[in-house]
Amino acid sequence: QWPASTGVAVAVLILMLSVIVIFALPSFQKIQRLTDNLNRVTREHLTGLRVVRAYNADQYQEEKFGQANAELTNTNLFANRLMAMVGPGMTFIMSGLSVSIYWIGTYLINRAAVPDRITLFSNMVVFSSYAVQVVMAFMMVSMIFFLMPRASISAKRIMEVLNTESRIIDGHETAGEEGVMGQVEFRNVSFKYPDAEEPVLRNISFTAKQGETVAFIGATGSGKTSVINLISRFYDVTEGEVLVDGVNVRNYKQQTLHNKIGYVPQRAVLFSGTVASNVSYGDNGRAEVSEKLVKAAVEIAQGTEFVEKMDGQYQGRISQGGANVSGGQKQRLSIARAIYRQPEIYIFDDSFSALDYRTDRVLRSALKQETGHATTLIVAQRIGTIKDADRIIVLDQGEIVGNGTHEELMANCSTYQEIAYSQLSKEELVHGQE
Repeated sequence: QWPASTGVAVAVLILMLSVIVIFALPSFQKIQRLTDNLNRVTREHLTGLRVVRAYNADQYQEEKFGQANAELTNTNLFANRLMAMVGPGMTFIMSGLSVSIYWIGTYLINRAAVPDRITLFSNMVVFSSYAVQVVMAFMMVSMIFFLMPRASISAKRIMEVLNTESRIIDGHETAGEEGVMGQVEFRNVSFKYPDAEEPVLRNISFTAKQGETVAFIGATGSGKTSVINLISRFYDVTEGEVLVDGVNVRNYKQQTLHNKIGYVPQRAVLFSGTVASNVSYGDNGRAEVSEKLVKAAVEIAQGTEFVEKMDGQYQGRISQGGANVSGGQKQRLSIARAIYRQPEIYIFDDSFSALDYRTDRVLRSALKQETGHATTLIVAQRIGTIKDADRIIVLDQGEIVGNGTHEELMANCSTYQEIAYSQLSKEELVHGQE
């Protein structure tokens, strides 16, 4: 009878834990998803704070946050109430087991002969002690069930990241072809983003040689940035080949390939630190930061004036994301970072858009003088930024529809003409050609 009571207690304990795990696990999965949603809503609100205020959308954002928060709160309450049953349930089972053992023992002792009562009493006490130890052991095991739901969900999310295989596989080449430097070549390249239905680039072919300035222009969504991303191998081509210094970019070690490139992204990115630490960020393996090179790079990028007015000048503080400098200043420091690296290939992905026309012109003139040995690839929206390029490639819906100098394209490329006439008058264009 005593073993039976212990067996019943253990069975009830297992049943209770099973029910809790079955219902708690989905709730904790939902909690993780709802927490992500709450963080997303909060992040959107903080990031777009000026837009929210400009459109008087504070109430709308608060309601959106309130809805996400209420859903998370309700799910948390359900899961935690379920888990709160564990403690009282364990106590009830353990106390009930002790009571049942003593009740059975009392019944047996009363019916036993007097000489046997002492033996039965001692057996009851010993068995009670063992039974409590068994239940306590199950209680300790139950702590695993108590923590398992959250640990399981968190581990699953971490393993999703760790088990994701990179689509960009390192090659083995550490140098380009002998005698070839700063050359970029596209051979019948087509590209489609992962899981996309339609390709964004089709049959792209061109060669940019050392010392040349090649510009890309086209309507929004024509594939200009996609071309640039393939050179740095942020993505792999779907068809065709991209070669840098005569070697397919797939065959390079990524570190080697990136060391050949000075990249200025479409959206200027600065890191918390100093002006010098941001400019020397792409130090290309130099042991120490060269203050002379930092100053030279900033000067070419037309940033000397505002940098030397900052507290600490080149040691002046840059806050996270460059929040304490303007958009044009961020772009100039981002350009200076690429110049400091002294690469073979410069890539400017619409990197002059925040500059006024005068600064744009002076900066490009200084760049041409200081980086004439390197290949320069420019993505731009403004005709004035690129019309002096050695070659301009016009893209439309992922295809090359024009390839030549400004004068040649004005004569034979209707797409380029439309872009040019939308920005400059005929007199300005004719004067520029003269």
